Parts: sequence; structure tokens; C-alpha cells
Amino acid sequence: MRAHGANVARRRARFKPPVRRRANLPARLWPADPLATTIRPNNEVPAMTKSPSVLPVTVLPVTLGGLRVAITGAASGIGRVMADSFRAAGAQPFICDVDEAALARSGHAGLLADAARSSEMERFIDAALAALGGLDVLVNNAGIAGPTAPIEEIVPEALERVLAIDLKAMFHCARRAVPALRAAGGGSIINLSSAAGRFGFALRSPYAAAKWGVVGLTKTLAIELGPAGIRVNAILPGAVAGPRIEAVIAAKAKAAGISIAEQTARQLAAASLRAFVTAEDIANTALFLASPFGAAISGQAIAVDGDLQYMI
Repeated sequence: MRAHGANVARRRARFKPPVRRRANLPARLWPADPLATTIRPNNEVPAMTKSPSVLPVTVLPVTLGGLRVAITGAASGIGRVMADSFRAAGAQPFICDVDEAALARSGHAGLLADAARSSEMERFIDAALAALGGLDVLVNNAGIAGPTAPIEEIVPEALERVLAIDLKAMFHCARRAVPALRAAGGGSIINLSSAAGRFGFALRSPYAAAKWGVVGLTKTLAIELGPAGIRVNAILPGAVAGPRIEAVIAAKAKAAGISIAEQTARQLAAASLRAFVTAEDIANTALFLASPFGAAISGQAIAVDGDLQYMI
């Protein structure tokens, strides 16, 4: 016990913040003692999930006081969990969504906007800048699953809609947000791709094409914006527990002529951890990338998927 205490004391004495802190990552963002940080009492993400087919969840104990964060598609699902998590960490989220009722229920400042329309994405960023007085983090989260069908059965309009929401919206938001991130002295852009952005995905060609595009856009912007202290990364979720993956599984089961239970078993078998990930897992990754602890990470496509080996 005495040796362990001495080791902890030595680690505390040696700890110094990384040298890459930017103007938008002030010292107050750091926990006072990173070796003894506790979960904030108002961060009510559950400590453990109950289903054996879902990975356990622990909230990331990071403090992001004062960070100004714009998140698209954040009135429900992963986006809502990210908005809640950023707020619990002390940041100021401003969100948009196409669902007016969900937006009202979210409890977050924001506005109604359709990610399929470039003008509305630009209007969203302008509104976020006005409401927050600037910007430190942009989270491009809005997305749709698109059709599940062989390519010969997918109409061009379906392809265009998926590309507009899942890829083009990110371009338009980043284009509008970058001047504000430069003015802040640097910042972070986090793009939501998918495991489909690194695997082929049968019967989901529009979605896979868009998500591969997100990875390419992310790497390009990281190179372009790095000299300004703007970090750009993509998160690639696997199968995230919730209504969206349930709908996808049901559609694929129907297309394959098998039961939903059998399709679910196939889905779980594709990941070495044999589990779905959760929206909280994705939110924790976003919090880390936006924090000073992610100050040296840029241009990365980070898989959060339970070690997925293939798409099913």
C-alpha cells in the first residue's frame, strides 16, 4: 500500500498538460487532479446497461466548461445523447433537427432545420454563432439510414437524399463554421461516419457511399485546417442499440427472408465483443475528441463498434 501511494504521488508530481493546448482550450477545462477525477453529479448517464448484448457504459469524467458546441440532428438518438453529455460536462450545446416536437422536448437551445437543404444548414451555423458568441466544436451528426435494397431497385431520388443529408450537410456546415473556429484560435470538428465507411455493405449502397465520403472529407479537412489548430476526426459507430438499428435489422431480415431474431444473432456475431455499442459510447468518444485530452488527435477515422469484422 505504501509503495502504491508513493507511485501515485510521483505520477501526480510528473503530470503536465500537453503542449498542444490551443487558444480555445483554456486551462480551466482541465480537471484539477486528472488522477482523482470523479463523475459530475449532474451527469446522469447510467453507469451500467442491463442487456448482455450491449456493452457496459461508464460516463467519461471530463470537464468542458465554456466550450461552444453546435450539433446537427441532435433532438433524438445519438445526437440527443451527445448534446446531453456535452451539457453535463459543462459545455454549451446548440442543436438543430428536422423533428419540431423532438426539438421542443430536448431541452436544448436550437432551431428547426432540414439537413437535406444547404441553406438551412448554413442558417443553423449562423444561428449557433449568434447564440453562443462563437464556436469551439462542430459535431456533424445528422444522418439517415436510406433504403435497404439491391442497387437496381434504388431510385436516384433516394440516393440523392442520402448523399444530401449524410455527406453534403457536413460540407456545408464545416464551410460555414471554419471561419468561426479560426477566430477562436482553433477547435474541433467531429463527423459521424459509420462502420459502413470502412466495409462494403450489401443492400445499402447509398449509405455506404456517403459514409466512405465522410471519411475522405474528414481526412482532407484535417490536412487543410491543421495549421489553424482545427482538429477534424470521424467517429465510425457499429451497430448502436436503439430503434434505428432495430429498423435496419427488420428490413435486412425481410430482404433475406429470415426472422428478426436470426438477423440479430448474425449482427452480433459480426463483432468480436458480441455486443451492440450504445449512444453513450459514441458520446464519450466525442467528448474525448473535443477535450484537451484529444489535442493531438486529428485526421482519424475512429471505429467504436465492438471490434466489428464485417458488415452484415
